[in-house]
Amino acid sequence: MAESHAFQADVARLLELMVHSVYSERDIFLRELVSNGADACEKLRYEALSHPALIESDPNFLIIVSLDKSARTLTVADNGIGMSAADLAESLGTIARSGTRAFLDRLEAKDNAAIAKDLIGQFGIGFYSAFMVAERIDVETRRAGTDEAHLWSSDGKGTFSIAPLPLEAAPARGTRVILHLKEEAGEYLEPARVEQILREHSSAIAVPIALVESLGKEPRRLTDGSALWTKPKSAVSAEEYAEFYRNLSSQFDEPALTLHWRAEGRHEYTVLAFVPGSRPFDLFDSARKGRGKLYVRHVLVAEDAEILPGWLRFVRLVVDSADLPLNVSREMIQSSAVFAAIKKGVVNRIVQELTKLAETDAETYSKVWANFGAVMKEGLYEDPERRDALFALARFTTTADLEGKRKLSDYLASLRPNQTAIYYLTGDDIARLDASPQLEGFRARGIEVLLLPDPIDAFWVTTAVGYEGKTFKSVTQGAADIESIPPKEGEAPADEAPSAALATLLALMKQVLEDAASDVRASKRLSESPACLVAPEYGFDRRLERILAEHGQLKSASKPVLEVNPKHPLITALAGHVGQGADALSDVVWLIFDEARLMDGEKPTDAARFAARLTRVLTNAVEQRK
Repeated sequence: MAESHAFQADVARLLELMVHSVYSERDIFLRELVSNGADACEKLRYEALSHPALIESDPNFLIIVSLDKSARTLTVADNGIGMSAADLAESLGTIARSGTRAFLDRLEAKDNAAIAKDLIGQFGIGFYSAFMVAERIDVETRRAGTDEAHLWSSDGKGTFSIAPLPLEAAPARGTRVILHLKEEAGEYLEPARVEQILREHSSAIAVPIALVESLGKEPRRLTDGSALWTKPKSAVSAEEYAEFYRNLSSQFDEPALTLHWRAEGRHEYTVLAFVPGSRPFDLFDSARKGRGKLYVRHVLVAEDAEILPGWLRFVRLVVDSADLPLNVSREMIQSSAVFAAIKKGVVNRIVQELTKLAETDAETYSKVWANFGAVMKEGLYEDPERRDALFALARFTTTADLEGKRKLSDYLASLRPNQTAIYYLTGDDIARLDASPQLEGFRARGIEVLLLPDPIDAFWVTTAVGYEGKTFKSVTQGAADIESIPPKEGEAPADEAPSAALATLLALMKQVLEDAASDVRASKRLSESPACLVAPEYGFDRRLERILAEHGQLKSASKPVLEVNPKHPLITALAGHVGQGADALSDVVWLIFDEARLMDGEKPTDAARFAARLTRVLTNAVEQRK
């Protein structure tokens, strides 16, 4: 008896979009179903290593696509692992992959009549894409080694059913996905059209594919199923590499970099790796896992092997080893010394190839960095061993280069006389960073400053000892320490010691702000703004402190230092009013402090009091003009 089930909420939303809205790139459904069939065959190939009887009667894996015009069905069948009833409910009723809701939100926000094809591909919607062309889907399946078969069926409108299937009607093992095509999807019943799609999108699949053009005809082999990475580079075309990349990554773009090599010596393995041409949808997923397929002598042993560190998770790759054992668990394989050596070799080679790309094709590398630089910089924090190599790969936005193409070697070449540090400013927005008052004194002296907008920047600068003997120094922490660097030609000379009036004002401001600021002092870094906030000499940079506080890693934030510009008209006028109207003066001092917070992207200390003080100051100003 059939049991009815409701789709998971996110699946229901996805199906609604598939059934009613997304029609621009329907061909992908066939690629996704064939890929699923190939995965099922790979899983059985692995299971058969420890249970050979599972494939004894049929050791040759095959995917067959069958067309039946009279019944208006397209069937994709495989002789892979198959599914149990529980597998059907889990695999075809939910989406386990993280980022589902964000994907759906983006999909719904698009113009559905012209949905971008890469959005579907980046997420890899797999089986559910078939509802773009099918009014109903039946899945007949029998798990290898069992005597039970099941039928899954749905019209994609919120529910699905699972029922027992008589063994005589079921495949000997594996799965048949039967699409009952919509009226407007008749093109997928034409053999030439289906063959074109299969050759274009699935020719690199490592399982042979055959086509049955009509009911009663014999299967015609379309692909040989040989693994692309086992072929010599000279025997693989750029188009074949690109199509394999699309199948591997579930993206529709062109790879920015393709790497194919065979390592020989102490350990033998083959690698086929791709740097995507655009950001994968899950690039910033909190799990930070890569997408590496691990094969041992052409047998898939892990679909998401931890071959690459998190800072290279954007690379899509296949590694096929001849040295790893097949008769142990996946976990034991990935914890072996041989696997560790392979990982190290693969990472080193990818870094070398990225370095070569940066040196020989700056335009292409610039795009790679724009897409993945924020991820690669995680390695500056996590991988000290490769920090120098990553510094050579890094490109920065600076006050001298807002396009983000500045190398650290370029920065060092433009150091000012007496400059002993590499200065940086962290934040969350380039435009706001570039407008920061803390930069004014540095600009006046022609000192270039790195503008670091990514969250990871606040961390790696604290652990990096330096670069080529120059330390990294925040422009928002401690004293500016730039008096020894001469101003640019035409700029004012260094400030003299504060006047007595200013010293009195600073003492008063420190008293007014004693609960909010750790110190108030004359600034060496300001030339235009009246004030700014900096972190104390010892402790966390202000950006890092905010990040740690947001994530509950700090019990309380430290009090910042308020620096004031001794030459600003507001400060000089205020110094002249010390002793006149203490309350009014206190209001102005607090407004200066809150203005500095606003310039840092923070809220006023107390919004209600800020508004009240501002009202009083404006009222006094207007009344004095009467």
